[in-house]
Amino acid sequence: MSTFTSLPVALQTVLLLIASNTFMTLAWYGHLKNLSSAPWFVAALVSWGIALFEYLLQVPANRIGHQQFSIGQLKIMQEVITLAVFVPFAVLYLKEPVKLDYLWAALCMMGAVYFIFRGG
Repeated sequence: MSTFTSLPVALQTVLLLIASNTFMTLAWYGHLKNLSSAPWFVAALVSWGIALFEYLLQVPANRIGHQQFSIGQLKIMQEVITLAVFVPFAVLYLKEPVKLDYLWAALCMMGAVYFIFRGG
């Protein structure tokens, strides 16, 4: 049996979502730095190629995660991970300035996590 499949469902889900979001962020925003002078359709084709890897990780993440989490919980988990991957990517790779707005967005996401996971 694979080491990955022996991990708890929640950890498998989070790891796959982190990897998926890394590809997604690169596909959606990487072309702004790497292909800024290329025609938009070239950037789109390259992005679609990268996004394939995102889907190859996202679909299993949701299938595995749905064993333990509701659809709403999976969606909020996805959004939190998206922000956690996007902010360092924007700041470190795209050289965007650090903004206090990222903190406010994260605090709003914490509220969403609370409400979707509170079990009410």
